[in-house]
Amino acid sequence: MARTTTSWAALGAALIALGLAPAQAGPVICTTSYEAPLASGQPVEVTRCGVVQTTAELVDRRFFSYTSPYARGVDITHQITDLLGISMGGGDGTKVMGLGFPDQTIIWDGSAVENTYRALLEEQSTPLPLRVRDQPSSYGLGLYGSPSPPPR
Repeated sequence: MARTTTSWAALGAALIALGLAPAQAGPVICTTSYEAPLASGQPVEVTRCGVVQTTAELVDRRFFSYTSPYARGVDITHQITDLLGISMGGGDGTKVMGLGFPDQTIIWDGSAVENTYRALLEEQSTPLPLRVRDQPSSYGLGLYGSPSPPPR
């Protein structure tokens, strides 16, 4: 077992060294529809697939919009850019996001997460509230569900 794991690790390291990172799969949604016939007269079945981004991935990406994750943000490059007030963000910490010291980039990340949170809440809720008829009160009923006699 250990030998197999080592060989897979060596293969992964070789692929990364060659610039060929292993593929990563994510959720995909496919829709199939029938479209107008071509010259044959038969309807054509067309399937289109698209990558779906989960909510957790979206929030994680927004959280590291302007500030890089901690492990990538403590190298010499980030120490120099932090000193000069250059924001290096993104998931890998290599994108120049603008001019701002670390305290400012935390505020930017917080705003990005807040805007994402608000957008997710709006997407989950309906624009019009659900209106239903009130349930009848059970306080006027007796023990067996029939109306109780008026008090004397």
